[in-house]
Amino acid sequence: MREEDREAIPSNGNVLGHSSKVDLNNLMKKLKEEEKLTKRNNLVISAAALSAVAVFGIIMTL
Repeated sequence: MREEDREAIPSNGNVLGHSSKVDLNNLMKKLKEEEKLTKRNNLVISAAALSAVAVFGIIMTL
């Protein structure tokens, strides 16, 4: 096997396109990481919106 061909095979040894068993622990870990990222993004967006409302309110009172 050539070196270029070996790079195309995933590290778990399965060839792309073939079915394999799914590791539930990996799926759960990915799900939790995505939920964390979503919560963080929502927090940042909420903080930005609240800041914009506060700045607008301060400008209106002047």
